[in-house]
Amino acid sequence: MIYVSVIGIVGVPACYGGFESLVENLLDYIPFNVEYTIFCSKKNYSKTTQIYKGAKLKYINIKANGIWSILYDWISIIRSRNSDVLLILGVSGCSILPLVRIFYKGKIITNIDGLEWKRAKWKRMAKYFLHYSEKIAVKYSDVIIGDNAGITDYIDSKYKVSSKLIEYGSNHAKQNNSSEFAKEYLFCEKPYALTVCRIEPENNISDIIKAFESGGNPYPLVIVGNWNNSKYARELYLKYSSFNNIKLLSPIYDINRINFIRCHATVYIHGHSAGGTNPSLVEAMNLGLPVLAYDCIYNRNTTENEALYWRDSEELNKLLFEDLTKIALRMKEISNRRYKWEFIAKKYNKLFNF
Repeated sequence: MIYVSVIGIVGVPACYGGFESLVENLLDYIPFNVEYTIFCSKKNYSKTTQIYKGAKLKYINIKANGIWSILYDWISIIRSRNSDVLLILGVSGCSILPLVRIFYKGKIITNIDGLEWKRAKWKRMAKYFLHYSEKIAVKYSDVIIGDNAGITDYIDSKYKVSSKLIEYGSNHAKQNNSSEFAKEYLFCEKPYALTVCRIEPENNISDIIKAFESGGNPYPLVIVGNWNNSKYARELYLKYSSFNNIKLLSPIYDINRINFIRCHATVYIHGHSAGGTNPSLVEAMNLGLPVLAYDCIYNRNTTENEALYWRDSEELNKLLFEDLTKIALRMKEISNRRYKWEFIAKKYNKLFNF
């Protein structure tokens, strides 16, 4: 039996973001010779359980995000000293790896996520620490994973190592045409453009909204995001929440509810400029939505240059008037070929074997 400890997520059942959904779906494809232990933040779960989808759950009474994520990951790693494999998701806790390597004899596999230290939301000291943690992760891990060719090319070139490309699955995002949410979301009865993301500067939210600010678009805009999470987000909400053609919704973690909103959309607008293969993008592709993506290497890799791309609000506005039928078909074909959880799980499971 190979004992794998998963470090760096809020926990399962998934209630937060991309890494949580990754683990949630990996658990559907556990090999007979692998046993998972997953560390979860007790702060996020009112009810706890010892076993979930065949995996053991261990709880730490610390927040898993922000500055607390460092201590949260350190404790998780130290408590995993008897495991065969550490699967570390994100680099915030990797600064402890030089010490861990003194006593830990197992395999360390780290998915570095995006280039977190480049994100605009971090101040200078945070950027320095995250960049340092990235270097430590690469140096002391047996395997480095990137979920986008833009990430793996960067790692291979900068650190002169051979990283592994393992992308993100999307087929958990399923069509939901039931009438359960129809009365709650009446806007779904007519065409609309949709964005689902965290409200952060590098996701180009202000440019997306500006493309709809003056009206005259073929569709209204719906954005689902965390509008209370920062000053930047609150200012945008205060300025635009009263616009008739712009609807700003709070985060939605119910998969059936968000799938209902996504599958009724006419077009998906993706503004992320940092990171790798973004979950919300590949999920939209799996639902067969045409994609208008911010023009950067990560989004072009994910969509194989088959989406439509923009760099500012004016370019985005023009793209809204394009014929999007063929784009939708191409996005679905790419998703079927590349972003299935069965394929993703096999790649992870292969890494666990010594």
